[in-house]
Amino acid sequence: LRRAIELKELELYYQPIVHTDSGNLVAVEALLRWNNPAMGMVMPDRFIPLAEETGLIIPIGEWVLEEACKTAVEWKDITGRNIGVSVNVSPRQFRDPHFTDAVMQALGNSGLAAEQLELEITERLILDNSIETAEILRLLDREGIRLSVDDFGTGYSALSYLKSYPFDTLKIDKSFVQDVMKEPEDASLVRAIINMAHSLGLRVIAEGVEDESQTHFLKAEGCDFSQGYFYSRPLPATEFEEWLKTNQRVQI
Repeated sequence: LRRAIELKELELYYQPIVHTDSGNLVAVEALLRWNNPAMGMVMPDRFIPLAEETGLIIPIGEWVLEEACKTAVEWKDITGRNIGVSVNVSPRQFRDPHFTDAVMQALGNSGLAAEQLELEITERLILDNSIETAEILRLLDREGIRLSVDDFGTGYSALSYLKSYPFDTLKIDKSFVQDVMKEPEDASLVRAIINMAHSLGLRVIAEGVEDESQTHFLKAEGCDFSQGYFYSRPLPATEFEEWLKTNQRVQI
């Protein structure tokens, strides 16, 4: 893992985030993969905890930010339109004293507009509820960077953070979305989350959308955006470019 960056074994895959009502592309989420010659494709849940523990998440996180911003600008040159990019932020990375500098540097180096970058923060990180957390989030917000709560509903945090911190978007965890057509309780939960988020002025992304019936439910409930295998699996940058050019749902 220590040599993975210099040996260029890390790779970003991209998954589209679309308008639920039209299916039109609005942004992509950048997802980290480690393509190791000996182990093959290593998924993040296997190596991110190790990277957090050792502190390697700091240089890895900086590389992800630089690469994601640069790629979003390249796609703008290809398509002629803005495509936002969403990047996950780990707790260790967020607490690094140079984190905000790394974010601004990635934007400056790539030329990506601040409002085209969205940082995904987990509920686990927000549980911290420290003065530093609030200051970092407000600083990023002042710079125009968008902020989202990732995997909403899976943590144990108090809902008060939704009004205390300057979030723009709330992502409903796929564990709730996958059974909306089978479990009335899951449907009620998703409906309640969408209504609550909208009443607080937040936009909502449903994760893990896998079939058409789920899209009809989410559309009827007014969910702003959707993401999942129904639209596309995460793809490496070159394949995602092809998806951009050929996908019928996406109007460029």
